[in-house]
Amino acid sequence: MSTTSSTLTSKKSSTSSKILIFITYFVFLVLLIVPLVQIVIGAFDHGVQSLFQALIRPEALHAMWITLSVVVVVTLLNTLFGILTAIMLVRGQWLNSKVRHFLNSMIDLPFAVSPVIGGFMIMLLLGPQTVMGAFFSDLGMPIVYAFPGMVLATLFVTFPLMVREIVPVLQEIGTQQEEAASMLGAYSWTTFWKVTWPSIRWGVTYGVVLTVARSLGEFGAVLVVSGNIMNKTQTLTTLVYQDVDNFNIASANSVALVLAVCSITLLLVMEWAKRRKGVHTHAH
Repeated sequence: MSTTSSTLTSKKSSTSSKILIFITYFVFLVLLIVPLVQIVIGAFDHGVQSLFQALIRPEALHAMWITLSVVVVVTLLNTLFGILTAIMLVRGQWLNSKVRHFLNSMIDLPFAVSPVIGGFMIMLLLGPQTVMGAFFSDLGMPIVYAFPGMVLATLFVTFPLMVREIVPVLQEIGTQQEEAASMLGAYSWTTFWKVTWPSIRWGVTYGVVLTVARSLGEFGAVLVVSGNIMNKTQTLTTLVYQDVDNFNIASANSVALVLAVCSITLLLVMEWAKRRKGVHTHAH
């Protein structure tokens, strides 16, 4: 009886697993593959010439340049300050536990706050009607409705990505090697490059890929802060929004296809970086 019962339970479990796998693939097909196919079909609906015309129009070229500029600046800033923040959180002995917990909570704030709210917060702080915003505008460096505001908004939503990739690695490798290098007379900068960096470089690489992907696809915060001004503060994502709003679906599909290709490429790079990060972590 027990053997029969065990066999029936095993069969039920196998059937349930197959059903769950089928549902997963079905959802994946409906939510990802079908829309992607629709984008490809829509982009080539009026021929290749129409696709290229949609991509080489002045507003599209400007949006590509702005998007690339935001991604590069945000990635550089996020990498630099992300590494410094992670080292401070893990290695900063001068931080007491309460301050450390508070900083951890603040770093995770963008995960809990909508990007639109984040952009609105920047507007309330640095908008043209505020004291600080007016001050920077008088200096010829407006923040909101300009490139700096777009960088700040994107940096707000991407900052935790780098920190959360590096902190676990630093915690796992410990401080023994760094302390040994310091005892042997190595300067802090030398210790970082010779000891710390080799251990965290794949975590940093994965964080960079995540930052680029998130920056490339950011919409809400950038839309609020930039004002979506054509040929001034428009990114590829906000250009797609404008094309759809103007019922220019063919052009929207063309720009969306570029973003989709970039996203798929980044996904492949992320998988490669994840494997390298896993191999390096197990090696230690």
